[in-house]
Amino acid sequence: MFEITRREIDWGGRKLTLETGRIARQADGAVLASYGETVVLCTATAQKSARQGVDFFPLTVNYQEKAFAAGKIPGGFFKREARPSEKETLTSRLIDRPIRPLFAKGFRNETQVVCTVLSHDMENDPDIVAMVGASAALTISGIPFMGPIGAARVGRINGEFVLNPLVDQIPETELDLVVAGTAQGVLMVESEAQQLSEDIMLDAVMFGHRSFQPVIDMIIDLAESCAKEPWSLPEAPDTSATRDRLAAIAGERLRKAYELQGKQDRQTEITLTKEAASATLAEEGHDSDLVGPLFKDLERDIVRGQILDTGRRIDGRDTKTVRPIVAEVGVLPRAHGSALFTRGETQAFVVTTLGTGQDEQIMDALQGEYREHFMLHYNFPPYSTGEAGRMGPPGRREIGHGKLAWRALRPLLPPKDEFPYTMRVVSEITESNGSSSMATVCGGSLSLMDAGVPLRAPVAGIAMGLIKEGDRYAVLSDILGDEDHLGDMDFKVAGTEAGVTSLQMDIKITSITEEIMRVALNQAREGRLHILGEMAKALGGAREEVSAKAPRITTIHIPREKIREVIGSGGKVIREIVEVTGAKVDIEDDGTIKIASVDASASQAAIDWIRGIVAEPEVGVIYTGKVVKIMDFGAFVNFLGSRDGLVHISELAPERVKSVGDVVKVGDVVKVKVLAVDDRGKVKLSMRVVDQKTGEDLSAAEKKEASPAG
Repeated sequence: MFEITRREIDWGGRKLTLETGRIARQADGAVLASYGETVVLCTATAQKSARQGVDFFPLTVNYQEKAFAAGKIPGGFFKREARPSEKETLTSRLIDRPIRPLFAKGFRNETQVVCTVLSHDMENDPDIVAMVGASAALTISGIPFMGPIGAARVGRINGEFVLNPLVDQIPETELDLVVAGTAQGVLMVESEAQQLSEDIMLDAVMFGHRSFQPVIDMIIDLAESCAKEPWSLPEAPDTSATRDRLAAIAGERLRKAYELQGKQDRQTEITLTKEAASATLAEEGHDSDLVGPLFKDLERDIVRGQILDTGRRIDGRDTKTVRPIVAEVGVLPRAHGSALFTRGETQAFVVTTLGTGQDEQIMDALQGEYREHFMLHYNFPPYSTGEAGRMGPPGRREIGHGKLAWRALRPLLPPKDEFPYTMRVVSEITESNGSSSMATVCGGSLSLMDAGVPLRAPVAGIAMGLIKEGDRYAVLSDILGDEDHLGDMDFKVAGTEAGVTSLQMDIKITSITEEIMRVALNQAREGRLHILGEMAKALGGAREEVSAKAPRITTIHIPREKIREVIGSGGKVIREIVEVTGAKVDIEDDGTIKIASVDASASQAAIDWIRGIVAEPEVGVIYTGKVVKIMDFGAFVNFLGSRDGLVHISELAPERVKSVGDVVKVGDVVKVKVLAVDDRGKVKLSMRVVDQKTGEDLSAAEKKEASPAG
């Protein structure tokens, strides 16, 4: 019934298996990819006819994790998988980015790649398995995909590169880098690093590229046995006459439009040029559907040719100059930290808020639940590009850009045990013409330092571009939006003076060489150092104290066996502490307690209360307590948190007492001295030897009077 084809290799010390022919046979391509005991089903399907009226390739990639893959039942009321998690969204983008440039030019059929995690062994991250499986599914599908691609994760532990580190090795590595590409070169890089040098980052990329070559060979071997017949593409129409006529009527005006340095003025003139050319061509009988793609080709030729021929860019800069920068901090009166970072026509308004452990984000992942104390949220409203558009929840782009900035900043954060705050950074992009994610990195660094977060060093980011025609190429620093759209590479590098903390690269051509990457990294370093210098004019390092408007967090430690006493039955004690003092109190399992409040007196009151609960009574020390119970033989006084002691009737007053009620009643606040603590923990107290008004110890005076010298 099944015609199963399998291929298997040893890769990074584990078995990688690709199988097709047993599951999802109606998809154009379906591959069951296994690595260790992590299993991902990858399918590729395309409509048989092109979508009409679109001038882009309608590709959708969906990566989805099923809870059963880890033997879990989803949380929530409905008990089923719902909207994609951040990990699913980011992995969908990770798969999309390297495969998108490899579809045949002009292919407009709606295409969908779906990768479903069926099993997770808690050792091998499914994202690399999904990328390999998606590549294999497309390669055998017959869809015009000019692959295959390979992908790998690269770690660095003890100075050595590690191929596809296990999940529990990731916290140990100073590098988490994912690289994808073809046999010829690299197409995509995504990484987080601990201030590594440009040379180490490049070596890591090339190590990953070499390491996935056996995977590419394996996919080719699989395809040779079972690939479907390649789809025939419609013959491209002859557009030379329309192309030449368009260049004649619009070329010079378009060239002058690209000499306008203001983005809005330039875009307005380009739009008017296109509309006028379209009208003229329609009157002359040319196919109007060809105007859009041909006009874009004309734009590419003009912009790219000028850069390669003259070294001058759209806004008049040379290839290495960074646009003017203005950095400001403390721009919001009530925020804990804020910064306005403007670079040319790109602007990020970034705000930092400090919270407590109760504000941490609970992440429900296949590997298990964990808490995140650093969050970065990126928003891209339509007005930032001078447009009116949809406002709603963040899309894939917003999530991806925010995660890139998060990766860039996270390696510089202080350890949680040294800085126990929860940190939320929000970047509102208020203008955009160039890399807003790198503006977010710069503004995020400034706003964190403005809030008093002791970053190990300031962080800056820069976006690089590439124009490549044959053997000629130009690497561009701090690219504009138009240079991104019309160029061949989007290469983002973030880091400190010491090294790189994040690297992201997307290639729009088949691949680039190691030489080009080396030039781009070195040129990016020059730009990054310049930006750090401009940022230092606003703020060179973290403020000495956290913002006065942020909660002050004090950490104390108590014995683990005392945690129950601080919490109380059903949480009664801890709730009372919070309600009475107004401070937030977080208790951890190891006895660490964090007390937070903007009001220092509230924090101190909570600290004193807790210390009173856990303190052990000391013989000879005088305490203030409350009478909680009266008996014939004495009174019980709560004097140390929840600790009670007995004041015997003979210790109530200096004179003889007939009835306990003659001296005290329940609720009285009294001063007592600890006389003794027996082996069972019972405490003997005395009021008789303490002046109830002043708290003075009277026993010393008694001894003096009783002495012979007295």
